Amino acid sequence: MRAIWEYANPKKFITLVDRVLPGLSVLALAALSAGLIWGFFFTPDDYRQGATVKIIYLHVPAALMAINAWMMMLVASLIWLIRRHHVSALAARAAAPVGAMMTVIALLTGAIWGQPMWGTWWAWDPRLTSFLILFLFYLGYIALWQAIEGDDTAADLTSVLCIVGSVFAVLSRYAVNFWNQGLHQGASLSLDKEENVADVFYYPLLVSIAGFVLLFLALVLLRTRTEIRARRTRALLARERMT
Repeated sequence: MRAIWEYANPKKFITLVDRVLPGLSVLALAALSAGLIWGFFFTPDDYRQGATVKIIYLHVPAALMAINAWMMMLVASLIWLIRRHHVSALAARAAAPVGAMMTVIALLTGAIWGQPMWGTWWAWDPRLTSFLILFLFYLGYIALWQAIEGDDTAADLTSVLCIVGSVFAVLSRYAVNFWNQGLHQGASLSLDKEENVADVFYYPLLVSIAGFVLLFLALVLLRTRTEIRARRTRALLARERMT
């Protein structure tokens, strides 16, 4: 556990990122390419949904990462509030645009999937509505970081916002379980094997999810490294102004 906290040191964190990022990026590209190519070109059409079912290989991984990105931000924000490690605050900041991007992909692919299935591009379904609110929280989080000059003050306020927004992250995941009404189906993946999609769709979906997870990690590490260097640059400029 002590070894993990050592990477709260910005220099050690950057050294770690420099070492693992190239390999992680290659793995992300390989898994994402394999999952999407397998899913889109080597799986059959569904007997009810036809070829539209193949959007699952974008929609489900993006939706999972949109929610889990916010939960990662929550953990990083709590570490900042408790331990005051700047790397954790900057990691949360770095993850926000990536999570917002995943949320947009999930909303757009959901609309494209929903139109032929439901007959409408949008419905005020519990899961869809909570997902839209989650996206607005992402935008608010990003905007709050930009609006406040002091990094520590911005980290404090955005951490509180992240805690509040976590309610909608949980609702986005479990809205179908909380409310029976709504058009959105239940979970496509479950620890209960009986609730999963058919194996012919299931395995490429797992590969695609792995690709999205690796892509998220690579982007967050890259952006966190950039945020650390930007913070250093701001500190150096502030010192020059003082002298």
